[in-house]
Order: sequence, then C-alpha cells, then structure tokens
Amino acid sequence: MLAALACLTRVPSFVRPLWNPDEGFLAVQAGLLAQGGRLYETVVDRKPPLVPWLYEAAFAVCGSGSLTPLRVLAVLAQLLTAALLASVARRRWGDTAGRTAGILYLLLSVGLNPEDAQAAVFEVFILPGTAAALWCADRGRWGGAGAAVAAAFLAKQTGGAVLLPVAWLLHRQADAPRTAVLRLAAGFAVPVLGAALLTDPAGFLFWTVTGSATYATLSGSGLHVLNRALANAALLAGASAALIPPVARALRDGRGPSADLWLWLASSAAAVTLGFHFFGHYYLQLTAPIALLATAALRFLPRERQVSAVLASVCCCVLFLAWGLFAPRAELTHAQRLAAALERRTTSADRVLVWGMHPETYWLSGRTPATRFLTAGLLTNYSGGRDGPRVGEKYAVPGAWPVFRREMSAHRPALVVDDSRGRPYAPDRVPTLRRLLATGYEEVDRVDGAVLYARAE
Repeated sequence: MLAALACLTRVPSFVRPLWNPDEGFLAVQAGLLAQGGRLYETVVDRKPPLVPWLYEAAFAVCGSGSLTPLRVLAVLAQLLTAALLASVARRRWGDTAGRTAGILYLLLSVGLNPEDAQAAVFEVFILPGTAAALWCADRGRWGGAGAAVAAAFLAKQTGGAVLLPVAWLLHRQADAPRTAVLRLAAGFAVPVLGAALLTDPAGFLFWTVTGSATYATLSGSGLHVLNRALANAALLAGASAALIPPVARALRDGRGPSADLWLWLASSAAAVTLGFHFFGHYYLQLTAPIALLATAALRFLPRERQVSAVLASVCCCVLFLAWGLFAPRAELTHAQRLAAALERRTTSADRVLVWGMHPETYWLSGRTPATRFLTAGLLTNYSGGRDGPRVGEKYAVPGAWPVFRREMSAHRPALVVDDSRGRPYAPDRVPTLRRLLATGYEEVDRVDGAVLYARAE
C-alpha cells in the first residue's frame, strides 16, 4: 500500500520536464562532471556531493536528456522514508500506528508548493537518511545511526540536524555510553571524510562549511523573506490541519509523544531557519517528525476520530496534487524560450554565459557554461529575495571574481545572456560584467526581457 501511495503522490513530478532551478543546477553539474569536471574545483556549489553524484550516476545509466530517472529515485526515497517511519511507529505503538505513520508521511510530503514538493532535489534525498538515523538509534545501532546522519548531511548540510534526537536517544538508552558515542562518531566521520577525499578536501570544507558566511545572513529584503516564511509555513500547516489539534490535545493532557520526536521537530525547524531564506523545499524536513508526532497523538482518539483525521489529510493531499498537475509554471516557459534562442544562435561546441538565476537554461539548450559559477548568486550574493543592500561583486563567494575573469579570458563565451530582468545583479550594477559586454559584444536579441549579446566579429 505504501508503494502505491508513494507513486500516486509523486505523479505530478513526471508531468513537467523540470520543476525548479535547483533541478537545473544539478542537471548542469552532472553534465559537467560527466565531461571530466571535478567537484569543488571546476564544478562548484554550496552543497555536499551526494546529490550531484546521484544525478551524474543516473545520467550515466539513462542519458542526460530527461530527469525521469531522478523522479523515480525520488519516489523510492519517499517510499524508503515512509517505510522507516512506519517501522519506528510499529515498534513503539503497534501495527496500526505503523500503517498510520507511513500513510501520514506520504500525504504530508506533497503539502507545499509543487515546485518544492515535487522536485527531485536535495531535501527529498535528505529524508531517508534522517529517518534511517532515528530508526537505527531507536534500536541502539549507533554506528548505523552515525552513517545515516552522514548520508543526510552529505545530501545537504541541514540533514545533520537529526543528530540532536539521535544524541538524546543515545543518552537515554545506551548501555555503554562511551562506546556508543565512539560508534556514532565513527559512523558519521568515515563517510564524510571519504567524500572529502574523493573530491578536494580543502574545496569540500570551503564550499560546504566556511565559504557561505554572506549567504547565511539576516540582511536583505526582510519583509519579503518573512512573507515567504509565513506562506510556506501556512501551506504545510494547511496540509497538517487535521493533525495539529490531536497533537496539541495530547500535549495538553500530558500524554505527548517521546521527547526525541519533539527534538527532531525542533532541530528540523532550526534547519529550516538556518540561512534565513525559508524556501519551500526546506520545509520538507519537517514532514517526517510531524508524521510521527501525529501518529503518537492519534492513538488517544476514538477510532472514528482517527479515520476522520486521516481522511481529511487525504483531501488536503488531493488538493495539492491537483495544484501540481494543473498550475502553470511561467518561469519554466521563460527558460524554455530562452533555451530555444540559445540553440538557434550557437552550436553545441560553443560555450555560453547565462547571467541569471536559472541554470536550467544551460541544460535545456544543451550548451556548456563558460564558467564554473552557474548562477549570478555565487558572484553577487543575490538569493532568496535580497534586494540590494548586500548584493554586488564585493559580496561574492570569496575568490570567485578572479576565477571568473580567468575563465572569461580562457574561453570567451560565444553568447552572453543577461537574464537579470531588472533585479539587483543587472550588468549596470556589476562592473566586471559591464566591461565584458562593452568590449566585444553587441546586442542581437531579446526574449521575455532577457537580452542576448553575441561576440562581435
């Protein structure tokens, strides 16, 4: 039953070629890695390597023309997460609770904007690791718990937040705490150190930990970010509307779930907050602990009330699925039109520069980026609605601009696309890019507000 539900809740993910820029970023990364690029050297991002490697492997087996293989892997990731949560609930509260936990998780997993819930991106692949960490800790398998935390961390840094409930369970359950701590630490350290050695250790440390100080800050468009935080919280709360009252009632009556589940929810909420961007897909980390908390609380309700809560969650899920199937995606249409223009004006051997926040344009057009920096965000700190105060060359990832200038000299792009469309990283606010365009490029086309510049002969 869980397998069928996992497939059903992911149906919308298969109806579009691409859901958001993160999928585009990963697709372009995978293509560059397949061409001999090296992660954190010639291919860069602020994320750990597991998901780029997953994309690269899927493309190697199935080809790079479609994200369908990644959609299938996302279904499997959600199914594995649901099965692990069901197993935890069954061990603690019985068979009925196990079935309820798995079902509730899959119903909640789509309770966000479809471009966040249906995309095959980092947070989806965090979730099996976080659920596996709690599953192992619940059984006293501390080495396995550490490895599962490492898997979540290597999908995205915030996956490491599950270490807090794992540490709580170790404190409460371990017969030999010192040995358990050593096993947990070794289980975590070995995969992480292995990933660092397989890439570039210094680059791994810089891009995943130390090089993101300007990105993780409160400064910028505070009201815009606050609105996004509240909107995405409201969406997930709407998807969980039938489950919130039972949890609140159980907590009020002193029959609340185990402390480790509250710690899991709290640490996941802290992970959502980290960086102060509040993108919708960040909220996916909350769905697993919410499902277990709700399962624990529903046990105290009469049977008919339990059924009503699950059915109400089914209805919410149907609404989100309909949204995913039928809602238009204007930015995807823009990227597709822009990609078509790139295909007309360049050859597959040409390198191009798309100056914007939509790296999927490279993948959709089949063109190779002229730089390792796939978005303007890495070179200007633009992200998540920042509207100017900390956007510009001096706020770039440290050392990025000298590298960018060398790349522009080594392989000057055949076409430059200014896709800023009035945003604060437009060329007139970025001196290096402005000089590049002024010395050897001329405007040749406009597509939905994006300006195309070709090399002057």
